[in-house]
Amino acid sequence: MAASGARSCSLSGLLPAQTSLEYALLDAVTQEEKDSLVYQYLQKVDGWEQDLSVPEFPEGLEWLNTEESISVYKDLCGKVVVLDFFTYCCINCIHLLPDLHALEHSYSDTDGLLIVGVHSAKFPNEKVLDNIKSAILRYNITHPVVNDADASLWQELEVSCWPTLIILGPRGNMLFSLIGEGHREKLFLYTSIALKYYKDRGQIRDNKIGIKLYKDSLPSSPLLFPGKVTVDHVSNRLVIADTGHHRILVVWRNGQIQYSIGGPNPGRKDGMFSESTFNSPQGVAIMDNIIYVADTENHLIRKIDLEAEMVSTVAGIGIQGTDKEGGAKGEEQPISSPWDVVFGRSVFYVDIFSLGQMLRNEIARSYGSEVQKDDILWIAMAGTHQIWAFLLDCGRLPKKNELKKGTCLRFAGSGNEENRNNSYPHKAGFAQPSGLSLASEDPWSCLFVADSESSAVRTVSLKDGAVKHLVGGERDPMNLFAFGDVDGVGINAKLQHPLGVTWDKKRNLLYVADSYNHKIKVVDPKTKNCTTLAGTGDASNVIGSNFTNSTFNEPGGLCIGENGQLLYVADTNNHQIKVMDLETKTVSVLPVLRSESAMVDGPFLAEKQKTLPRLPKSAPGIRLSPVAASPGQTLQFKLRLDLPSGTKLTEGAPSCWFLSAEGNEWLLQGQIPSGEIDSISSQPTISLQIPGDCLSLEAVLSISVFLYYCSADSSACMMKGILFRQPLQITDTQQDSIPPVELQCIF
Repeated sequence: MAASGARSCSLSGLLPAQTSLEYALLDAVTQEEKDSLVYQYLQKVDGWEQDLSVPEFPEGLEWLNTEESISVYKDLCGKVVVLDFFTYCCINCIHLLPDLHALEHSYSDTDGLLIVGVHSAKFPNEKVLDNIKSAILRYNITHPVVNDADASLWQELEVSCWPTLIILGPRGNMLFSLIGEGHREKLFLYTSIALKYYKDRGQIRDNKIGIKLYKDSLPSSPLLFPGKVTVDHVSNRLVIADTGHHRILVVWRNGQIQYSIGGPNPGRKDGMFSESTFNSPQGVAIMDNIIYVADTENHLIRKIDLEAEMVSTVAGIGIQGTDKEGGAKGEEQPISSPWDVVFGRSVFYVDIFSLGQMLRNEIARSYGSEVQKDDILWIAMAGTHQIWAFLLDCGRLPKKNELKKGTCLRFAGSGNEENRNNSYPHKAGFAQPSGLSLASEDPWSCLFVADSESSAVRTVSLKDGAVKHLVGGERDPMNLFAFGDVDGVGINAKLQHPLGVTWDKKRNLLYVADSYNHKIKVVDPKTKNCTTLAGTGDASNVIGSNFTNSTFNEPGGLCIGENGQLLYVADTNNHQIKVMDLETKTVSVLPVLRSESAMVDGPFLAEKQKTLPRLPKSAPGIRLSPVAASPGQTLQFKLRLDLPSGTKLTEGAPSCWFLSAEGNEWLLQGQIPSGEIDSISSQPTISLQIPGDCLSLEAVLSISVFLYYCSADSSACMMKGILFRQPLQITDTQQDSIPPVELQCIF
C-alpha cells in the first residue's frame, strides 16, 4: 500500500522525458555538458505536478541483509535509492552486480545513497527465501534485498524484464529507469547528479540503515558453493571448482587435497600457485596435468600447469566482452561469463568416425595416436548465450577454414537469448548455456548442452554444427518459461534451470543436474526418455539409503568416474561433492581434507594451524575420567578402532587425529596408516609429553578422530568422526607411571 497522499505510478510516466534526455546526452561532448543536462532534467521532473511516487513495500515481505524490514517513506526518506529488480539465475543480473558493487564503494548510505535489491523470481525455486540467501552469499550482495515473491512491486511499476534499475529521489519519487545490463556510465552519472541536486536543496539525510549481513552467519566449510567437478581418468584425481572460495582444488579420490590454487578472496592474477587468484570459477577440464578453468566472473579462460605449478590466461581480457563472433588470438579476445569447458576434437578428427572401420584403422595406422588428440576446448559462453571454441592446436571447425592455434571464436548460437534449434549453427539460439559434455563416439558425435534459461538439454553436432532439441523446454523459440518437474519423452519432459550434464559412454546415457528441481535426471538420447535418477525434489541434505530418498540442493555440475561406476555431483548449496554409485544405487559424501604437506607432527602453537578440520555435528562426544600428570611425564592414548564387518580403512586416506588442550596452547596431530589396525595389539597410539611451561594447571584435552573407511571392494567410502574429552590435572608432585587411556571408536 502506498504512503498516505502518495499515488502509485508506473515507468511509462518517465519514458518521454528520459528518452529526450538520453538523445541530448548523445550530442554532449564534455562531462560538464552531461552533468548539466541531467541536472536540468531533474529540475524538470522534480517539479512535475504528475505524481511519480512509488508504492510502499507491501507488508509481510521477507528481507535479507537488514535488521528489520524497510519502509520507502520512513527509512528511505532523504535518500537517493537504486531499486535493482533481479532474479538470481539471470546472467544479465549477475553482470550488473559489479556495477552496483562499484557504486556502493563510491557512495554509502551516509552519503545519501542506498541500493535495494528487489528479488522478483522467474522460477518457483527462486521464490524460496533460503535459496535467495544462498545466492546472496554466492554473489557477495551486501545491500538490503527484499523477496518480492509474488512480483507485486514488479507489477505495480510495470517492470518488464530482468534486470531493471529504478532510481528514486528522497521523497520516493521515480527519477530514472535503466533496463538491462551495460549502463554503468549512466548509472553513475544519474546517481551522482541526483545526490548533488538534492543536497543543494537540503533534502539528503545522512542517517544509516540497519544492515545485518547474512554472510556473517555462514559456518566454516571445506567447500563453499562448488560449481563444477571433473575427473582426471589417468591419475584418479578430482578437480573441483570451489566457486565460493574462488579456488580450484585437485583432490585424491579419498578427499585429500593435493593442490589448492587461488582463494580465499576473489582476484585476477597469474603466476605461481601461491600468488594466483580467481573470481568465482565454474567449469574445469583436465588433460595431461593441464587444467583449463572457466574463470567466470573474470571473463577469462585460465590454464593451470600442475607440473610447473603455474597459472596463466589463455583467453579473455579480464572485462566482460560483447563480441559475438570472435576469431582473435585468445588473450586478445574479449569473452563473457564462460560457465563450463570440455575437451574435444577438431572436425578432421571427428569426421573419421563417420568412415568405415577399415578406413578408420588405416587412418589410425598412418597418423598414430594423433587421431585421438583433443585439440579444442569447447566453452559454454553463458554471457552471450553461445557455444565457443578455443583452439589448443591448429585445426578446423565445421564450415570453417584451417584455424591457428590459440584462436577463440563462436561455434554455435546467434547471441540472441532463445530456445531456437537450427541446422545452421550461427542461426540457432541458446539461453544461458551452463553445462557441456561431449560424446565423441559414433553415432552421437555431439556436444550435450544444459541450456539453463530455456530449461532444456540441447545437442550440437560436431560434424556440421546443427543444433537440436533433446529434452525439456518447448517448441516456441521465444518461450523461456516452459519449465517444471516432469519425467517424460522429449518436449513432454520438463526440467527447471539445469546447470550440468555428463555423458556415460559405458551405458550410452546422459546425466543431468536438474538444479532447481534438486534432482539428478537421466536421459536416453536414443529414445529421448528423461527420468529421475536421484533426489526427492526437496532442497535439503539427506544421505539416504538409496538414490530415491537422498536429497540435493541446487546441484550445479557432475561427472563420471571409476570406469562408469561412480557419478560425482557438485551439490552446490550443500557445499559438498556427492558420490553416487551407479551399481549399488547408494549416495555418500566425498570428505575434503587438507593436503599431506599440511600435516606436521609434534606440539606447536595453535595459531600456526589454520586449517584444523571441523567434526560433523553428528559426531558423538565421549567424556573420559580425569587423570593427573606431572610436567615431563608422558600420557598415552590407545585408539581401538572397531570397524564394521567387511570394511577397511581407505587405502592412503588421511584418517587422522588431532589433540588440543583448552587452557594451554598445545596441538598435536597425526595420521593413522591403514596397516596399523590389523590386530588389537597394534592399535594406533597417541603420546603426549606434558610440557614444563604449562600456562594452566588444569586443562581439558580434546582428541578429534577422523576415520575414512570403505567396503572391501572400495566401491563405497564413508567417514566417521568422534570427539574424546579428557580432563587433565597438572601437578608438581611426581606421579607414578600413568596407564594408557583407551579410546574406543565403535561404529
